[in-house]
Amino acid sequence: MNRLDATRLLEPPQPVKPAGRTVDACATCGSRVAGLCHRLDASALDDFASDSQRFRLATKSTLFREGDPADRAYVLVEGVVKLSRLMRDGKQQVVGFRFSGDILGYGAGPSYPFDAELLTEAHLCRIERPRLDALLRLYPQMERRLLDLCLTELVNTQEQLVTIGRRSAEARVASFLLGLADVHRLRGAKPGELPLPMTRSDIGDFLGLTLETVSRCFAAFKRQMLIAEPGQHRLCILDSAALLRLIEGHP
Repeated sequence: MNRLDATRLLEPPQPVKPAGRTVDACATCGSRVAGLCHRLDASALDDFASDSQRFRLATKSTLFREGDPADRAYVLVEGVVKLSRLMRDGKQQVVGFRFSGDILGYGAGPSYPFDAELLTEAHLCRIERPRLDALLRLYPQMERRLLDLCLTELVNTQEQLVTIGRRSAEARVASFLLGLADVHRLRGAKPGELPLPMTRSDIGDFLGLTLETVSRCFAAFKRQMLIAEPGQHRLCILDSAALLRLIEGHP
């Protein structure tokens, strides 16, 4: 993977309008539903909006690279991001996907532990790390929300370890698809078609499976009328109960 300087990919940021210290830009942000800004009061939202900058990136852009100084945090207003690491053997290990409302780049270390690549066009908020730390100290509800998100991430990581270590290939793919449906349902999406911007290879790298195995699972699920793919990068789950039975070990 070509390691481009992330700053070359950033478009000029679109600053939040200071007039009246409004938070109009926050009204449609996914973070209000599922992210750091969920249930924040007007004062906290106003300060966060005033101290952050909104900008847009194109599909395939790189937000940051593993090892870059972690001096900024990002809120994904809209879009999908792939998190990955480049292993010593040159292979990519996908460690997760992030969706509308998720926070990126905020951790304990001085540098980012993975690459962040956009799978779709995205809108983001960027905030300097020292300023975010100050806001967390100023607003306990924001700090508590961040803790809740960290605990949720820990639970998801534990579930991922179980999925990779104990489940069959079919169960791993079924778990991924139902998890994707849960992600979009949490963000207010109606039942129906789901966006699927990640490739079969991305899914395989995340689940510890080969591209061929993931493709076979998708083909089998479609033959059994468990899922449908009505268009490119689109997915419909037709029988979630059957997929759940696969996860639980029942053929």
